[in-house]
Amino acid sequence: METNARTTTPSLNEEETPLRGILCLKTSQDMKRIEETEECFILDFDPFDFVDVERLSGDKDVAIIHEKGQVACRDYPHPRHLCLNFPFGSTPNATHCDLCYCNVCDEPAPCAQWMSSHCNVSDSM
Repeated sequence: METNARTTTPSLNEEETPLRGILCLKTSQDMKRIEETEECFILDFDPFDFVDVERLSGDKDVAIIHEKGQVACRDYPHPRHLCLNFPFGSTPNATHCDLCYCNVCDEPAPCAQWMSSHCNVSDSM
C-alpha cells in the first residue's frame, strides 16, 4: 500500500514577522505621533530635560509649571519637622508654614505648647 504524504514548510509570513527598523528620535517634537504609530523606538535625548516653552508657543497667557520630586510636604498638611518651606535644622524650629501641624497635639501649628517644646518634636524623638 502506497501513501502520498506531502510536507510543507511554512512561509516566512506564517512563521514569524518580518524585520522592521527601529526609529531613533533625536528630539521630543514628534514623540506623540511616533508613540501612536510605533511599538518600539529609541529616545536619543532625555525626555525630562527642560523644555523652552516660549519657543513652542507664542501665547503669553499660557504658563507651564513642572517640578520634579515630591512636594507633598510643602503643598499638603505635614508635621513641622518635614516642612520643605522651613527645613528642620536649618531654620528655627518654632518657624512654621500655614500647613504645618503639631505632631504631638495633631492640630495646626502653633499649638498652645508650641514655643515650650512641641516645635522641637520629630520622628526620631
